[in-house]
Amino acid sequence: MTAVDTGASPVQQLRAGARSRYRLVTGALVAILFAVAALTLLWGVGLGEVTEHVAYLLGADADRSFAVRLRLPRLVMGVGVGVAFGLSGALFQTVLRNPLASPDIIGVTGGASLAGAWAILFAGLTGAWVSVAAFAGAAVVAAAILLLSWRGELSGYRFVLVGVGLAFVCQSGIGYLVTRSQVEDVRSALVWMVGSIGTPGWGSVAVLALGLLGLLPLTGYAGWRLRAMQLGDETAAGLGLRVGPTRVLILTLGVALAALATAFVGPIAFVAFMSAPIARRLLPAAGPTLLPSALVGAVVVLGAELVCEHLLTGLEVPVGIVTGVIGAPYLLWLLATGTMRRSPR
Repeated sequence: MTAVDTGASPVQQLRAGARSRYRLVTGALVAILFAVAALTLLWGVGLGEVTEHVAYLLGADADRSFAVRLRLPRLVMGVGVGVAFGLSGALFQTVLRNPLASPDIIGVTGGASLAGAWAILFAGLTGAWVSVAAFAGAAVVAAAILLLSWRGELSGYRFVLVGVGLAFVCQSGIGYLVTRSQVEDVRSALVWMVGSIGTPGWGSVAVLALGLLGLLPLTGYAGWRLRAMQLGDETAAGLGLRVGPTRVLILTLGVALAALATAFVGPIAFVAFMSAPIARRLLPAAGPTLLPSALVGAVVVLGAELVCEHLLTGLEVPVGIVTGVIGAPYLLWLLATGTMRRSPR
């Protein structure tokens, strides 16, 4: 008589463990995000006033609460741009299988900075027009990278090299604009180019939210294609996927997300670069990275904003300086430990 094995197979056990780890990591990141958001919103509020501010937050005479009137738009903007940068970096690094393929490394945000600096310093534009110029600059540089790196197919290695080259061109252009401008005009441009959330109004927050509402469903729809491409081009083609057009589509989404975030807050350094590697280190070997990368990006931006606003007292420090201080050593650590030689899953 043959015994019936009612237990799960090793493959099923592995998949169940991976799903459990993914849910645990995602839940922990959500909890951390809520905790940092609460600190950002209620820092400096006395314990006896917390209930009052929460009531204002829920709509009871919100104009009387500085936490709602001033801090809440910054909080929502920080979460939105963090999600956009985190997703953008994950899309770039995964589809090109190169941890350096991040929009802030290969010149996409550099193009936005160049266009934004021109709009501020030479065209005399402000507000929404600077955002429009930055978005257009990122799109133009991304298109140039694609055209210059295309040789019948899109190579991730060539794409990164061309992008790094164009990033230096953009930096040279920014240097030229700065040296040709008046000193009093340069300061506001530099604050934007470093990356600063500033004091956004609800109108800007609403436009960012509408942009994300249009891009996030497309990113989710492209997620299964991304998972297929992680298996390799031949395997993805065997599954019926058109590898070339799919890679261009995913890169276009990554560019749109990075350009959208940069248009509102400037090129906040290293958020897109760091988010996906941090998420991959927390996840099981086969776990998807889009949602965790978005959450990590939001936590990094809000955490940096918390440091700028409340811990560096007496100093007006743009959030991009804090993320740069964190991101540069992280890049050096990746290089020193050899992690850069392993392509993203």
